[in-house]
Amino acid sequence: MHDDNDTPLPVSLERREQDADQRMFSPSAARNAEPILTVLKGLFPEQGTVLEIGCGTGEHAVCFAAAMPTLTWLPTDPDPASRASTASWIGLRGLSNVLAPISVDASLPVWGVERLAPFDAMLSINMIHIAPWAATAGLFSGAGRLLRGGGLLCLYGPFLHNGAYNAPSNAAFDQSLKASNPAWGLRDIADLERTALASGLRLGETVAMSANNTLLVFRRAA
Repeated sequence: MHDDNDTPLPVSLERREQDADQRMFSPSAARNAEPILTVLKGLFPEQGTVLEIGCGTGEHAVCFAAAMPTLTWLPTDPDPASRASTASWIGLRGLSNVLAPISVDASLPVWGVERLAPFDAMLSINMIHIAPWAATAGLFSGAGRLLRGGGLLCLYGPFLHNGAYNAPSNAAFDQSLKASNPAWGLRDIADLERTALASGLRLGETVAMSANNTLLVFRRAA
């Protein structure tokens, strides 16, 4: 299993019992939000709009938006329960720089956010290994269409490094993903680089993170 259960399968989420409060809680988000935020603060511009693909519980969105109040955050997720949780988190925190979550399927050619483009940055955390490859290809294609020149696409999660696992736990995690769904699994950074280039993005920084995760920073051509 992946170290520290950073992206457990299935994701274990605790729903509050109150009907009006639809927040969900992810232990991995509670652990990794601050380390990811530390990196993002050094990457994202002071002002602009960030598009998050696969916002999950919404805990990342409210954490990052609260810490970077001059950025506008647009969380998206195809799952209705995730969007409801995110909306509850936004309401509880009273954040004015987070837009209402909307549904985006990254594998589709149109996302429904085009009127808000160009975006200054895009972020996807622990998404591409629990989705078909079409979602990864669509994510890069969308970044090529919707990011402004020089804009960033940041991906966080476990990855293969030139065909190799960076830890035995990631090998076991990859096998568990594929056993659950053959279309899932850890993606190789080399494959991501090639896919990014086809959409006008280049891999810049590769940041080693806790629990054998990595944060990849792709930049769209100016």
